[in-house]
Amino acid sequence: MPLRDIRYEELTGSQKAAILLIALGVEAASLLARHFSDQEIEVITKEMAMLHDVPAQVIDRVIIEFYDMLRAREYIAQGGLEYARRILEQALGPKRANELLQRIERTSKLSGFEFMRRAHPNQILNLIQNEHPQTIALILSFVEPAQAARVILRLPEDKQKEVVYRMATMEQVQSELLSDLERALEMQLESMESSQATAEAGGVKAVAEILNLAGKTAEKIILDEIEARNPELADKIRDLMFTFDDLVLLDDRSIQRVLKEVDTRQMALALKGASEEVKQKIFKNMSERAATILREEMEYMGPVRLRDVEEAQRQIANMVRTLEEEGEIVIARGGGSEEILV
Repeated sequence: MPLRDIRYEELTGSQKAAILLIALGVEAASLLARHFSDQEIEVITKEMAMLHDVPAQVIDRVIIEFYDMLRAREYIAQGGLEYARRILEQALGPKRANELLQRIERTSKLSGFEFMRRAHPNQILNLIQNEHPQTIALILSFVEPAQAARVILRLPEDKQKEVVYRMATMEQVQSELLSDLERALEMQLESMESSQATAEAGGVKAVAEILNLAGKTAEKIILDEIEARNPELADKIRDLMFTFDDLVLLDDRSIQRVLKEVDTRQMALALKGASEEVKQKIFKNMSERAATILREEMEYMGPVRLRDVEEAQRQIANMVRTLEEEGEIVIARGGGSEEILV
């Protein structure tokens, strides 16, 4: 999902989390990921798999927001809300300080609505479409603006106008009423998810497909975290994945077939970040002249961006999976004792 033209204000919370983890790098992101729930990891993984070409200024604003939120929470812990307000107003100005503190106050009081912020717009729509417009307005006021907009656009036109009007004119609501509403909605959502649940293998397959589309950095962060929690589950996911490094699993005939589909520059770019084992596998299945040309192409490229290398590797891995699906090659997995078609 190219984000060259997206505005920072349009990012959802999960997109911001994905951008932050990628920007922090593998080690720091892995430490943060340990504090996420399984559902949060799945949501953020999907966002990471779709994100690329994020403008530098958007990344900077996400990091600044994260830092400001950390500072605000630290000040609240030290001396309470008013203490934090005084310090933040001096550092950031009254408007920015008020925005941060309102968000923290709202999320701390209404944490039960977090499940709504993680839900898909279609799930939210199914939950609320038959509710009174006032109830819909109340619910949507606690989800991300971009997510609320997607839900509103799925409502009938007459209800859209009524809901938006009621959101604009809404006043304070009793906390007991909010708590009751949170519990009722969460129970309904859990019931919906249970009735729509798929078999365990389906979930593993879905994650494998997502990670196949992600670059190495995102893939390593997620798989390392899953392995720390459940090594057996991580192995199941790896068994259903095919990455560029898995080219070593192909026999020579299959490698030669793959080379017919890949141009020299794309392969040179992909090999810039490959292991020696993969490089040797490729070179030994080329003519001496073709191998020389490929090595020269790699040398003339000079330093290249990691994300460009990962994108080239991802495209080649996708092409290999396509050839396998068409029956032109077979990918041997499971230590060579078994062939698993992916």
